[in-house]
Amino acid sequence: MELLRNAVRPYAWGSRTAIADLLGRPVPTPHPEAELWMGAHPGDPSRVTGHDGTEVSLLSLLESDPAHHLGDKCCDRWGTRLPFLLKVLAADEPLSLQAHPSAEQAAEGFAREEAAGIARNASNRNYPDPTAKPELICALTEFHALAGFRDAHRTVRLLDELDVPSLRAHRGLLHAQPDADGLRALFTTWITLPEHYLRDVMPELLEACVDHVRARGEFALECRTVLELGEAYPNDAGVLASLLLNRLVLQPGEAIFMPAGNLHAYLHGTGVEILANSDNILRCGLTPKHVDVPELLRVLDFACGDMRVLKGESLDSNLTVYRTSAEEFELSRLDWTPAESGAVRLDSAGPQILLCTRGRVRLSTVDGGRALELDRGESVWLAASDPAVTARPVTLDQDGAAQIFRAVAGAV
Repeated sequence: MELLRNAVRPYAWGSRTAIADLLGRPVPTPHPEAELWMGAHPGDPSRVTGHDGTEVSLLSLLESDPAHHLGDKCCDRWGTRLPFLLKVLAADEPLSLQAHPSAEQAAEGFAREEAAGIARNASNRNYPDPTAKPELICALTEFHALAGFRDAHRTVRLLDELDVPSLRAHRGLLHAQPDADGLRALFTTWITLPEHYLRDVMPELLEACVDHVRARGEFALECRTVLELGEAYPNDAGVLASLLLNRLVLQPGEAIFMPAGNLHAYLHGTGVEILANSDNILRCGLTPKHVDVPELLRVLDFACGDMRVLKGESLDSNLTVYRTSAEEFELSRLDWTPAESGAVRLDSAGPQILLCTRGRVRLSTVDGGRALELDRGESVWLAASDPAVTARPVTLDQDGAAQIFRAVAGAV
């Protein structure tokens, strides 16, 4: 059990306050800070702090002794690679509209681009690695997102409400077939519109959205989102695509899981994100980065309906787990209050990362060999061979709570 020192990624859409506040640093920061990475991603691996204060890359530790750190089961499935990456994500502006491939699609795409001789760091590379990238985000603050295609009948009603003249012919695609096939036809039409057409249609769409918001219509939140995206990304087909997606507002502790093919964009808020340790992203808009529409259409899942919001499964008064189909990871959350402040035992479950997000928590190995305290924003690495630990709150925050998140490899 060792402390981690983690990298902060300064993307333009990040926050000048959220991550710095979590880490106890002055706010606002000079530049936006978007993600705090905890894991062994080659781009920015965590540093493990030894008993003597020396630091070594977690990536190097895994490569030097994978059996000790990852365990036999994890090594048999993932080799020397930690299969998950844990993040704190803080968005003050929208991220790109994107989806991720399945394991089979990623392996095929990676092999195809390798054979074509496309450099793995090339800007037009879709598949820098051959692995899937499912992800889950759990809200720390109110968290806004677009995720998954809305029920097609509700989208028909939205388009009828807006009644944008330039989109009436396109609207008929979904009127005639309000299902996944109709959504595919409409999305494909919109995402391939020429720029001159987008320049003509956007003012009409934005005007219709303004009218709907003023009238306090059923889809006022969706329309406000279109207006915000239209201002940030004028004449971007992704603004049209956002009309087709579920608009979600997560409260702290609520989560959404994005499997392969799920089209989504995070809009605003701070959350704990866990994802497969992969860089495979197919973008379709709201970004200046590479967009490959034909490849995106190959991986998108056009199944439609309400996006499931995960509340988590309570295993006891302190422990909540977020169940998903991902084999790369599992995320759980431990909460303490003045009424529920006892110790919780965390048995060895392969490689683990623990992150404190509220209060101060003491971790002790059950064999008595190691103990340390985690302040808010601090995290630890637990190797597969480490003994079980107990966790208990030392200090509750001003709201009377302590909290840690626990990331483990999924069942293999």
